[in-house]
Amino acid sequence: MSSPEAAPPVASDELPPALSSMWRLVRLGYRHEPGLLLAAFLLSMLAALPDALIALWLALLGAGVIRNDRGLLFAAALGLAASAAGTWFLRTISTRVQRRFRDRVTIALEGHVARLQASVATIAHQERPELLDRLAVLRDQVFVLDHMYMSVFSTCGWILRLAITVALLMSVHPALALLALFALPTVLTSSWRPAVERGAEERGAPAARLARHLFVTATTAAPGKEVRLSGIGARLVRRRRTEWERWYHLVSRARWGSAAWHTLAWAVFGAGYVGAIVYVAARLHAPPAEVLLVLAAGSRLSAYVGATVGEIGFLRGIWMDGSRRLAWLEDYAASLVAPANLPVPERLTQGIRLDRVSFAYPGTDRLVLQEVSLDLPAGSVVAIVGENGAGKSTLVKLLCKLYAPTSGRILVDGVDLARLPADEWRTRLAGAFQDFFRFELPARHSIGLGDVPRLDDDPAVRTAVERAGAADVVERLAAGLDTQLGPTWPDGVDVSFGQWQKFALARGFMRDGPLLLVLDEPTAALDAETEHAVFERYAAALRGDHEGDGRRYAPNGRISILVSHRFSTVRMADHIVVLDGARVVETGSHEELMAAGGTYAELYEIQAAAYR
Repeated sequence: MSSPEAAPPVASDELPPALSSMWRLVRLGYRHEPGLLLAAFLLSMLAALPDALIALWLALLGAGVIRNDRGLLFAAALGLAASAAGTWFLRTISTRVQRRFRDRVTIALEGHVARLQASVATIAHQERPELLDRLAVLRDQVFVLDHMYMSVFSTCGWILRLAITVALLMSVHPALALLALFALPTVLTSSWRPAVERGAEERGAPAARLARHLFVTATTAAPGKEVRLSGIGARLVRRRRTEWERWYHLVSRARWGSAAWHTLAWAVFGAGYVGAIVYVAARLHAPPAEVLLVLAAGSRLSAYVGATVGEIGFLRGIWMDGSRRLAWLEDYAASLVAPANLPVPERLTQGIRLDRVSFAYPGTDRLVLQEVSLDLPAGSVVAIVGENGAGKSTLVKLLCKLYAPTSGRILVDGVDLARLPADEWRTRLAGAFQDFFRFELPARHSIGLGDVPRLDDDPAVRTAVERAGAADVVERLAAGLDTQLGPTWPDGVDVSFGQWQKFALARGFMRDGPLLLVLDEPTAALDAETEHAVFERYAAALRGDHEGDGRRYAPNGRISILVSHRFSTVRMADHIVVLDGARVVETGSHEELMAAGGTYAELYEIQAAAYR
């Protein structure tokens, strides 16, 4: 049975409600920049007042001309001038304040998204296609999500203009307020059509993501040699075009359909506007000044409705959609916070035990590990072997809390690993993986990231370089550890894959006192002799003599785990675990497993025969 802590509740795959998500984003902006947010909002509202009164000044100006009233003409002209100047001045100040607010809140939003992703203890969301698509859209939107605040402010300003304009129309006759009702279809279609279009874009997201991937493959340096050698450039272009058209067909169909309904909605408003003018002039026999007011206010009402509709469309289609994705990520991260409140031990005394652990990757039912029970004694060096797909790397990921077991428990000195805070546990881990990342930084920082508090500790970095057998690589660099890695940066140098792997291995050796050292195929790009020398040197440095029984122990009871296909290295381990078909089929020392004549002995003999 799995422990309740091992499987925390997962957030719903549905996006949260739009309005509550947008309100959460507004509160986030207020939390970071309260003064600028309030100033930007108030200036947007003040800028709406003089602009909305222009229809009144135009009506008074027309009345002054008809009556030949110079006083009225002068007052109307003065009002027009004040409205024009006030609108320009307030809009200019508002734009500058909004720009400053956006610059500052953008950094806060980007940092917020980065922290949210980093706070998720597992990496399951980065391997589920449907969540990858959602995160990809959010990454594209987060850099412009600050526009949502401006769109909200603008929408409120346009609504204020609409309210003033409707009030002016009602001063002629209350029935003219109905003209605003004719604008409702445009508001409804403007809030509905972006959702339809965004839904089509999300349905086509896999095709769009594949098209982007094919484009990057065809145009970047890393795959360039193989693309040219294999002659698949033209095929990549054709396939990219096909995938793009798949995406565009879905989106285009949604856009045309929503555009047709939106056009019909505007036709309804146009009919209402014409009807209002005819009603005032023919049925009410209103004086010319009131007819002019209806003409001016009605025409501006049309412009205000259009602007309001446009802003609502942006809010609904992009900014509100982005806020929903951000709210979903917040909920998702919060849902995976398990009650991990026990301290990580300073040293291991018993070791790590896997108690009937099973695991299936998110979105699949196939068990990669099934009912695995295993003891990893404190102070031991453990090798994990097995054919590809046997679950070796998955087992390592579970130990690093990158995933939670589907069932079963992992116990650290008798305490459920799920009860240990992920961040604190990982500060006591070290290691390197076969799918390492190339940190294009100065070489000392690319290595020093393995222990951030000692990032600039030169002796620590050089010790890690020696442990990884990377001294020869550093010596070849023009500026040594100060050399910028990566040819795309100023004075940057390119290094081979094997040299990158040595840097990754050195990064894994930066921490001096980890409780768990993980080496998951960390030297796959190196020759067997180099791998053997590296592991032998580091394993010898780890081991000491335990007083009393003469057994070999590592400092702090450290457990070292090696995943490798090279049995010349594996045989040095104290304990060897053999995985086959998602299960543990054998455990023991090299001598014990060879004597047993099972799976390990068979694999060893096959490899030894190849060397002979």
